[in-house]
Amino acid sequence: MGLSSTHAQEWNSSRYATNARFVSDLGQPVLELLNPQPRERILDIGCGDGVLSERLAAAGTDVVGVDASPDMIQSAKKRGVDARLMDAYHLRFEAEFDAAFSNAALHWMKDHPDAVLQGIFRALKPGGRLAAEMGGHGCVAAIVVALCATLERRGIPNAPSFLPWYFPTPDDYEDRLKRAGFEVKSIALIPRPTPLPTGMRGWLETFAIPFTKILPLPDQGPFLDEVTERLRPALCDEQERWTADYMRLRFLAVKR
Repeated sequence: MGLSSTHAQEWNSSRYATNARFVSDLGQPVLELLNPQPRERILDIGCGDGVLSERLAAAGTDVVGVDASPDMIQSAKKRGVDARLMDAYHLRFEAEFDAAFSNAALHWMKDHPDAVLQGIFRALKPGGRLAAEMGGHGCVAAIVVALCATLERRGIPNAPSFLPWYFPTPDDYEDRLKRAGFEVKSIALIPRPTPLPTGMRGWLETFAIPFTKILPLPDQGPFLDEVTERLRPALCDEQERWTADYMRLRFLAVKR
């Protein structure tokens, strides 16, 4: 979300379900941090295909999901979610929600993270809470190094400028939350090595599109093969099981 059209991430709900269902499967801790109560009105920021929105609704809450991907919104609507196509930089709500929730989405909003937090703050009622988990400092560090090194070997300079993610430290994000008006109740960086059900190639095909689309179409497959082999010594075991080097930033904040 929020990237230029040249280097934007492209979301495909079926590819996401195949290669990245672990993202929502691992969302239970942040749902527990949110502690949703029946009849609360909850905003799900970056709801994706609505799997976690559906869980919130099952807890008796009134959920509104927003996402910038039309394909993901359609998938969420098929689950019965009140899902709305909306850029998180321009949330159109004023003191409507008891709580806000986000899982694995805020790190994609790298261009103007303060604008996102200000919009969430406006959307909450006084005393409303924000529970979220996102990529934190050091997330997928080995993968980033391999992507950048492989691009640079192919003659593409300044590869780090194509990074589509923002992985902040706890201090950085706590400062942003406070500037937006939140009181931070808890914030922590959590190492979470994450098994990849379809291997590194499936992960790259889902999440590394801003890197691959820089290259001509015939070069994209060989590029992904090369990145995968660069990562094999670090992230693949002797049984061919791949693990991504995830770091998660999980926090709870309240609108003062």
